[in-house]
Amino acid sequence: MEQRAVGRSTPSDPPRGGGIFWGLGLHPQFAYIEEQKQAARAAGVPMISVDTKKKELIGDVKNAGQTWRQEPEAVNTHDFPQDALCRAVPYGVDDLQHHRGAVYVGTSADTPQFAVAAIARWWETEGRVAYPGADRLQIFADAGGSNGCRPRAWKHALQTHLADRFGLHVRVCHYPTGCSKWNPIEHRLFSDISQNWAGTPLRTLAILLAFLRGTMTAPGLTVSATLLEGTCPRGQRISKQEMAALNLELHETCPRWNYTLHPRLPLAQRA
Repeated sequence: MEQRAVGRSTPSDPPRGGGIFWGLGLHPQFAYIEEQKQAARAAGVPMISVDTKKKELIGDVKNAGQTWRQEPEAVNTHDFPQDALCRAVPYGVDDLQHHRGAVYVGTSADTPQFAVAAIARWWETEGRVAYPGADRLQIFADAGGSNGCRPRAWKHALQTHLADRFGLHVRVCHYPTGCSKWNPIEHRLFSDISQNWAGTPLRTLAILLAFLRGTMTAPGLTVSATLLEGTCPRGQRISKQEMAALNLELHETCPRWNYTLHPRLPLAQRA
């Protein structure tokens, strides 16, 4: 039941020309993101689109959508969080060079630490296997949320758990605020997942993971799914001194949204 091949609609084109996007100064960022995509694709640099999917209550909870079955499934009348087994937090990583997605599911808070833990797990288990010898990683993310451009904890975690740990030059480009629908993961991965489990109650984490792994499309999308154990406490504070210690390079174009974190130690000195 969990495996369904679904189609894909054509994503909306990024905003072009004038209008509100020029007035808000967003057009240069879209042009810069496209330049980075083309450069990474030409050089074979691994590039990923990341985001947190809608959080799901696990239990006898209604799941929006329709599905064919002989008998209706009974679920709770109200979707109260206290009646659910837990709340799943699916964090997605979409490999833009290959037709493959990965989803890491937590049951704690959606924090920058959780987001970077998911990306680090992807690089450790899939990324460096698909890109042997790579020392650069291009990330495209929304401007808000756990992987937003403002949280200090996001940059600090990228430095510590990705750049320093794996010796990666981590280049990050954020989509402007309010423009998350142009983030590729939304229409390349998340929309297909939502279609796959539409109308089916996600009664256990095992069912949720099975639907994630069973998501396929006619063009060849495959998805892996992993449960990330542990807790990610909210409210981590990063001091000015810790921020000053980051090996952070701001780009000339829209530096608020574009930056690179370089390893702080040469490969030979890294444990």
